Amino acid sequence: MKFIFSGGGTGGHIYPAITLIETIREKYPEAQILYVGTKKGLEADIVPKAGFSFKTIDIEGFERRFTLRNVVVLGKAFKGLIKAYKILKNFSPDAVIGTGGYVSGPILLMAALMKIPTLIQDQNAIPGITNKILSKFVTQIACGYQSACKHFPQEKTFLTGNPIRRNVMLCKRDQAIDELKLAANKKTILVTGGSRGARKINKAMLELYHHFADSDDIQILHITGKLEYERVMADLRIRHIDSKKAKNIFIKPYLYDMPQALAAADIIISRAGAIGLAEITARGIPSILIPYPYAAENHQEYNAKALVEAGAAVMILNKDLTGSKLIHVLDELLASEEKMADMRCKSKKMGYPNAAGDIAKMILSIVK
Repeated sequence: MKFIFSGGGTGGHIYPAITLIETIREKYPEAQILYVGTKKGLEADIVPKAGFSFKTIDIEGFERRFTLRNVVVLGKAFKGLIKAYKILKNFSPDAVIGTGGYVSGPILLMAALMKIPTLIQDQNAIPGITNKILSKFVTQIACGYQSACKHFPQEKTFLTGNPIRRNVMLCKRDQAIDELKLAANKKTILVTGGSRGARKINKAMLELYHHFADSDDIQILHITGKLEYERVMADLRIRHIDSKKAKNIFIKPYLYDMPQALAAADIIISRAGAIGLAEITARGIPSILIPYPYAAENHQEYNAKALVEAGAAVMILNKDLTGSKLIHVLDELLASEEKMADMRCKSKKMGYPNAAGDIAKMILSIVK
């Protein structure tokens, strides 16, 4: 069997595709895979390194108002459709799967017009424009959130949750605590703003270090992001905080094995990207979410609201985030084990640890 996957721009579109590819290959090791992205997106680096064949389409996203640039983008879109047709004719896939981003538009639309089975995997609580348009043409749609389902044709839309890496569920707490050199008798607060880091979160954390320094009950594992690490360490020096002497503060620029950190976490402070939340809920971790305010269509805030409404998380808007606000929210959670237990239960109820397998079955079911 042959499959084309397309999704790009951010890791939130790329990693779900890679997870689905790996899931399909577990059942069909001989399956041929082609990934279609852009030269400028993260996929141009991540996908070839993952060992998959990669082709590009030159396309950009439209601005949400009329500009001369949109005329140029429209021209690229037509060229993108022609390139997509050539790719489809040469590769002759059994199905085409899109995981988001404007790059998936031409290849999915052309595949649908050529009567090739197609599937959209939409990650967010509120779908983007590209997927809303494509939903009228594709064969099936797999949604990460219940709230997204109502935006698509109901007869071909299914709630599956978002695909997560298998090792997210395989890591054990005791092993993770040991590997990360944390204390087994302390509650672990995991803080992350993503691979690039989140400056607003990192600044707010400076007050938390003062508040929790040398605590006998709490330890902080803070992943600053590679671009933010030196800035955070410099700020600590200015405030005369020595993280190396504090026995409960662990600051890292990046952590390659995030599943271990999730296994160790009792509470997580993070942004609200769809795949990150899928991993958090699969493990049933209570969370304090600070949505990235500049995400397309403000989808991170909608993602966070879904967890808040379910009782699995607390949300602080980026504009309202301060160190004192974060300390107040955190202290309230830590003061009530009953509240924490309730949030763990509700978080786990929102998780879909088997989403990748369920979506893979959907993909295989639409193959002619």
